[in-house]
Amino acid sequence: MFFGHAGLFGRLRAEVKSGGLPNARICAIFLAMAASGATADAERGSPHIRVENLTKRFGSTEVLSGIDMHIGRGNVAVIIGGSGAGKTTLLRILIGLDRPTGGTVCINGVDIAHMSERELNKIRRKFGMVFQYSALLDSMTVLDNVAFPMREHTKLKEREIKARVSEKLKALKLEGTEGRFPSQLSGGMRKRVALARALMLEPEVLMYDEPTSGLDPITSRMVDDLIKETRDRFGVTSIVISHDMVGALQIADQIYVLARGKIVASGSPDDLHRSDNPVFHEFMKSSGIEPGGV
Repeated sequence: MFFGHAGLFGRLRAEVKSGGLPNARICAIFLAMAASGATADAERGSPHIRVENLTKRFGSTEVLSGIDMHIGRGNVAVIIGGSGAGKTTLLRILIGLDRPTGGTVCINGVDIAHMSERELNKIRRKFGMVFQYSALLDSMTVLDNVAFPMREHTKLKEREIKARVSEKLKALKLEGTEGRFPSQLSGGMRKRVALARALMLEPEVLMYDEPTSGLDPITSRMVDDLIKETRDRFGVTSIVISHDMVGALQIADQIYVLARGKIVASGSPDDLHRSDNPVFHEFMKSSGIEPGGV
């Protein structure tokens, strides 16, 4: 178990067993939530993440095939697709939790696809994770949830940790919530608390797993705004796994449409709008978006 996350994994596992967490797979993904080195000073749009000819097989079943993605530093890239398209598998490969069968995954120009586990640990520290259902520990207060990464991975004194937690909460308009428990928060507030936790170790890349899933339309658009504000404020590169086309069109610098394990459409929202790609426009139609809408 990497990052010395035994304590965190144990708490998550206990929450899953008690019904506190609705999705057990976040336990594995949550181990990637560690980071080092802010990127606010780096040139936005310069090459950051490059995926080329990526394939993934489980036995004789090919779940990803010929994936190509070029994500600029400080950009918001949305990977959108229906259930079973391969989004979660792709996410796990991008953060080094799974290995591709073929192809390359370059972070800052370094191919991580065939790194040793020890080398991967350093790469994983560049990522923060915001989960589908926030993955807050119900038995912990907001302060303790947000402070958890720093208590696990730094030797800072408690006074400094609390000060940094307060700073992040203030930046995300969550002042005064330190003593509340997740059950006392709205859906939108829980998302912001999860985001504050993901930012505590200053990642280069933030990964969002279905950030608007289960939220009403108004709260969903508030989360979309939060993703853009976080990108602008903290200079992070953002990768959003989603099935929400409305949100994708509003926040993305780049959209990658994934279907049956392949990228079937990609480009900026404007480029895709102007294209005649039938899969993209079918996805638009099934999302209730009229041509030229959003």
